[in-house]
Amino acid sequence: MSTKVGFTFTIGLCMSALASAPALADINVGISVCATGPGASLGIPEKNTVALLPTTVAGEKVNYILLDDATDATQATKNARKLVTENKVDLIIGSSSVPPTLAIAEVAHETRTPLLAMSPIELAGEKNRWVFRTPQHNSIMAKALVEHMVANRVKTIGFIGFADGYGEGWLREITRAAEGARIKVNVVERFNRTDTSVSGQVLKVVAARPDVVLIAASGTPSALPQLGLIERGYKGQIYQTHGTATREFIRVGGKAVEGTILPVGPVVVAAQLPDSHPSKRPGVEYTRLYEAKYGAGSMSSFGAYAYDAYQIFAAAVPAAMKKAKPGTPEFREALREAIETGRDVAGAQGVFNMSPDDHYGHDARSRALVRIEKGNWKLIDVR
Repeated sequence: MSTKVGFTFTIGLCMSALASAPALADINVGISVCATGPGASLGIPEKNTVALLPTTVAGEKVNYILLDDATDATQATKNARKLVTENKVDLIIGSSSVPPTLAIAEVAHETRTPLLAMSPIELAGEKNRWVFRTPQHNSIMAKALVEHMVANRVKTIGFIGFADGYGEGWLREITRAAEGARIKVNVVERFNRTDTSVSGQVLKVVAARPDVVLIAASGTPSALPQLGLIERGYKGQIYQTHGTATREFIRVGGKAVEGTILPVGPVVVAAQLPDSHPSKRPGVEYTRLYEAKYGAGSMSSFGAYAYDAYQIFAAAVPAAMKKAKPGTPEFREALREAIETGRDVAGAQGVFNMSPDDHYGHDARSRALVRIEKGNWKLIDVR
């Protein structure tokens, strides 16, 4: 087997001849991220993380083919089809936000190619068979928020979320968790990822006078409703979701986001975790690798989703190699089976134990609760 280092790193639609005609023994991994567009604050650290990944797994050379879907579902579909048909990938990783990831999932299902999604998409039945996720399920994160609300005697929640799968998924989970705690969601407003104003939605939420407000958005657009709430004099606690855990959110929000509470993956506060936490070591290591290349304080939890996708992939390769060679339908099926049956894969975002009924694989160890204090993340609760 060849142990020679191989790395194919390409953004956009310009691919080298070598990448489009790989050797049979190579393992080819296609990656589509939101390097531009509204999801760029998520996709850029994921793109950056690819450069940190090992280029051999179990003695096999790995080629990474990286494309930008521009946070666009149509482009994501084109990327996925190119990766499968031209680059003959054994696995796809991507995308950074829900709409393009849902588009890629359709191609993964159609072509029977394993997908490690970096956003928490919801799929039913057979379409879920080939799709696994590295982010935490919204239900785990919603439960963490509701536990904090109960401890602070919250009775009503105002909700402002994306008018898409991410926002609706969070509305469903926070409503379910809140009902179990006898907390009422008393006002619901939605906005689009590309909106430049949410004044009308903010006015309606403030008028409803909820005890707290949850903003269910991701990346820098999640700062927009919070800035509006503060401008309108809202004094209650504001919560955000793990889709907001970026330095860019803090930069854009400034003083308006001080005191915000949100659930995050443990990598965000890896250095603050107890030594016994299984994600402390991989979280600290990922932070070290990323900041050594991109600068102090540059690490983003979204890049860690790509890092954990690699951990899951690498753990599955030895078992898959025993059944088939890379570049074949049999290897893709073997890789899917190995991912689904993998046990105790410790990542920077939690411990993964996939199963036929659970393609997230996380438990409560995958979440930490933080507060933004003086422009930084402060750990306030972890399991």
